[in-house]
Amino acid sequence: MQKVKKAVFPVAGFGTRFLPFTKATPKEMLPIVDKPVIQLLAEEAANSEIEQIIVVTGRSKRAIEDHFDASFELEYLLEKKNKKELLREVKKVENLAKFIFVRQAEPKGDGDAIMQAKEVIGQDPFCVVFGDDLIKSKKPSIAQILDVFEKHRNCVIGVQEVPKKDIPKFGIVKPLRDGDIFEIEDMVEKPKISEAPSNLAIVGKFVCTHEIFDALKQAKKSPDGELRLIDGFRKLSEKRAIFGKKIHGTRFDTGSKIGFLEAIVDSALDREDLRDDFIKYIKSRIKN
Repeated sequence: MQKVKKAVFPVAGFGTRFLPFTKATPKEMLPIVDKPVIQLLAEEAANSEIEQIIVVTGRSKRAIEDHFDASFELEYLLEKKNKKELLREVKKVENLAKFIFVRQAEPKGDGDAIMQAKEVIGQDPFCVVFGDDLIKSKKPSIAQILDVFEKHRNCVIGVQEVPKKDIPKFGIVKPLRDGDIFEIEDMVEKPKISEAPSNLAIVGKFVCTHEIFDALKQAKKSPDGELRLIDGFRKLSEKRAIFGKKIHGTRFDTGSKIGFLEAIVDSALDREDLRDDFIKYIKSRIKN
C-alpha cells in the first residue's frame, strides 16, 4: 500500500496582516525565536516521514528558497570558526526533505495554488500544509491525519474544536457522527455562528488523493472568485467519502499577530537556554 511521501506547502499569499514587514519578506519567514514558521512546518513534515516538499510560491518569496538551499559561504565561515553546533543546525535545514519550488503566477486562492503542484504530484497521494497553522503536540499533527489515511485511503481533513465566537474565522465541517474520526457530510467556509453546522474548524492539515485535482477543475469557485481547497473537497465528496480527524495538540495561528506572539512565548518557555531569563523579563514588565 502506497505511503504518503509528498507534501504541498501553498505559501504564495501576500501576508497583508503583517504589513509592512511582508512587503518584501515572506510571512512564512517570521521567526519563532530563531526558526522561521515554514521551517517548523517542514520539520513536522519530515518527522511524519514526508520526503518531498513542493512549495508553491509567488513574488517576493525568494527568501524561502534561499533558506532551504545550501549556503557554501556561511557553512565555510562556521566551519572555519569551529562553530560546529551552528553548522549542524544550518545543514540540518537543507537536508529536511527534497524541496521543489513552483510558482503561482497570481493569487487565485489556495485551491489554484495546489493545482500548480499537479505535475510534480502525479498520481500519488499527498499532504497539504498551510503556512499559518503551527500545532504543538506529542505526535505530529501531519502524522495524526496520515494514520487515518492509511486506514481509509480517502482524503482526510484535520479539525479542532473552536469557541463559538471564533467560528466565522474558519472553514467549518459538518460531521456525520460524533467521534475522533468521522465522515464529513458538508463543509462551510467562514459561516455565521447561527448557521454553523458544528464548532469543528479546519486547521490547515490535509491528506489528498490525486482525485482532488479533477475535483478542483470542476468545482464552483468561492463567492470572492477564488478557488479554494474546500471547494474541491465539496465537489469530491459527491462521489467519495471525506474524513475528518480531530487533531490533538495546541494550535497557534501564526497568521495573526496575537497567535504569532503566543507561539513565540510558548517556544521561549519550552527552551532551557531562554526560559528563566525570559520569565524574569516578563514578570518585570507585568509589574511595570
